[in-house]
Amino acid sequence: MDLYVSLFITFFKIGLFGFGGGYAMLSLIQHDVVEVHNWISMSDFTDIVAISQTTPGPIAFNSATYIGYTATQSIWGSVICTVAVSLPSLVIMITISRFFFMFRDNKYVVAAMSGLKMVVVGLIGAAALLLINKENFADYKSYIIFGVAFILTFKYKIDPILLIVLAGIAGYFLC
Repeated sequence: MDLYVSLFITFFKIGLFGFGGGYAMLSLIQHDVVEVHNWISMSDFTDIVAISQTTPGPIAFNSATYIGYTATQSIWGSVICTVAVSLPSLVIMITISRFFFMFRDNKYVVAAMSGLKMVVVGLIGAAALLLINKENFADYKSYIIFGVAFILTFKYKIDPILLIVLAGIAGYFLC
C-alpha cells in the first residue's frame, strides 16, 4: 500500500477513535506509528510529544504533522496526516451539532458520555505510562526540573510559558 494512503488511513482511524483529545490519542498514535508501522522509533516519539506540547495547537495535530513529515520527508506527508486526524472530528461535530439539542437529556446519551469520560482517563494514564520507557526513562535531573516547575506553578503562580522556557534551558544544561 502506498505510504501516503497508509498514513491517511492510520491517522483517520486515530482521529475517529481518539476520544478525549490529544493526550488520550497519544497511546493510539504510539501503537500505530511506533509498534505497527515502525515509521519512527520510541525515542523519536517521545521527542515528538515533548515538542508538540511546547508548540501552539493541539498535541494530536502537532504530532500528526511531525510524524507525517518524518515518515515521508515531504510537506505532503504532514498535510495528509493533519487532515486525516482532524477530518473525523469535523464530520462528527457537524453531525452532532445538528442533533445535540434534541437528545441532550436522553438517558442513553447521558450514560454513554459518562462511560466515555472513564475511558478518556484511562487513555491519558496509558499515554503517560508509554512515555516512560527504558530508552528515555527520567533520571534524577528530570525529577529535579519537574519538582521545581511544580513548586513554581502552584506556589508562585509562574507563567507557564516562562516555565517551559526555563525548563528547556535547565534541561539543556543539566541533561
